[in-house]
Amino acid sequence: VVSVTFISAALGQAIISDKVTFGGTLRSMTSEGLSNLARRIREVIEAQSVVHRCSASIDFMEKIGRPYPETLNDDGMYMHVKRVGESLLGEHNVHLSPPVMGAEDFGFYSQIIPSAMFWLGIRNVSVGSYHSLHSPHFFLDENALPIGAALHAAVAVAYLESQASRFH
Repeated sequence: VVSVTFISAALGQAIISDKVTFGGTLRSMTSEGLSNLARRIREVIEAQSVVHRCSASIDFMEKIGRPYPETLNDDGMYMHVKRVGESLLGEHNVHLSPPVMGAEDFGFYSQIIPSAMFWLGIRNVSVGSYHSLHSPHFFLDENALPIGAALHAAVAVAYLESQASRFH
């Protein structure tokens, strides 16, 4: 997914700007996909600038920070989290989330160590907690926080217990 999220040009009526800046985000399910998107964006913008007899420069801001990698769940860690979640919360309360193309810091962790990203459901219509995280109407049902803390602690403790034999 390529999203243009801003366009900036000269301010004022009846002014044709000699410079326009625009930017946005790239999202893909794979690092290869992100590389292909960046390459293709560069090709298209550079070719179009030639067609329209102007110049263009592309900055993916790699000097500021690395692009977000895809977030990969390790199969073993996913199964571990699923088992612990079902044991703690009941099988009917654990659901597989469809893949999403968010830019997520967690993706950096999943490149280095076996990881599994999971979400804590907080939907509670009776208290008005049903808007998505990035909505201006988002409201957190704080009653979900102890459940989330317990789940995270249980996942960590069960993992450490499963690995204890490696350290004896």
